[in-house]
Amino acid sequence: MHQRPSPELLAAFDKAKGFMPRDEGMALHAAAVEAAGQGLPLLEIGTYCGRSTLLLADAARRAGVTALTVDHHRGSEEQQPGWEYHDAELVDPAVGLTDTLPEFRRTLHAAGLERHTVALVGASPQIAAVWGTPLGLVFVDGGHTDAHATADYEGWAPHLAEGGFLVIHDVFPDPADGGQAPYRVHRRALSSGAFTEVSTVRSLRVLRRTGPGI
Repeated sequence: MHQRPSPELLAAFDKAKGFMPRDEGMALHAAAVEAAGQGLPLLEIGTYCGRSTLLLADAARRAGVTALTVDHHRGSEEQQPGWEYHDAELVDPAVGLTDTLPEFRRTLHAAGLERHTVALVGASPQIAAVWGTPLGLVFVDGGHTDAHATADYEGWAPHLAEGGFLVIHDVFPDPADGGQAPYRVHRRALSSGAFTEVSTVRSLRVLRRTGPGI
């Protein structure tokens, strides 16, 4: 049975800046706990301010592995000035650009999970191109354009160990509910024959790698 996060961690999750609701977070945490049992690192693409990172880091802490989180920390398209999810509090006044890294570090520090987490600061495809370690979980929650979502899948899914989990956020089959890029990545993963869907919680999809062919 999935051991839920502690009340303290849930409070930190609820307090952190971010967009993931708690029920999706619990599904992510359950997948991360199971994946960490393989003894392999857990990786997410799309750190933002660390809300979901807390869940991966807690799972990593329990298993004695490392949570890795990839982000350039300049904000995605919809977080730029004039767009729906722009947050003026996250703009670095020295350079006039979004910088979510300080808020992320505060989030991890407050929860006592810094030493279980490695922040990889840079563009996801650039980091994936030099990556060489098998992963127990890949959580795709970065840029939601087709170019970004496809690059995240193509760059990181091949590093996922057999039996590991591919988790995709913001999967909306109906275009009226949200962007379609994560949905198209989800369909591509299933059609590859390398993945079997394990669970669905709102817009979160959990897939297990069951074969080659990504």
